[in-house]
Amino acid sequence: MSGFLRNLITALLACLRYASAAPLAQVVCKFWVTPFDTGISKLKSDCYLQFVEAAQFDYMVKAGLIGTTIKQGYAFVNVAQMVQFKQPIAMFSHVTVRTQVVFADDKCAYFAHDLQVHGTDCARVLMKMKFKQGRITVPPTQLLGACNMPRPAYIATWDTALG
Repeated sequence: MSGFLRNLITALLACLRYASAAPLAQVVCKFWVTPFDTGISKLKSDCYLQFVEAAQFDYMVKAGLIGTTIKQGYAFVNVAQMVQFKQPIAMFSHVTVRTQVVFADDKCAYFAHDLQVHGTDCARVLMKMKFKQGRITVPPTQLLGACNMPRPAYIATWDTALG
């Protein structure tokens, strides 16, 4: 399935649960792996990121942030991504993506997207994201509210590696 079509369908379905989750809560989204998402029989690596992109739209709608984002002219920009593959995902699998903000500082929000099939962890995608209004970086707390969570060690290590 094309990324645009998946994003559109996901956003429309998420509208049925608009603002049903708090911005710092875990949001769950489900996908079905089609033959268009696979090589021979396993999910292609770029499709993991397509699922996560759709899950980000799902999160923004279910957390009630999409309205503010559009009204204020904000854009969300992925600064960095890291994928940890744990187990291949087979064609026709039903994939659950669990999205959650794991940390935010004054410039970026860090999202963890855990992909599971039948409760088994298959991959984790970390996203470092900025909210922008034109050239201005919008502090994540302006959209997400107070983010008083400690910085996980793996985020500090990742940031150091990014330079």
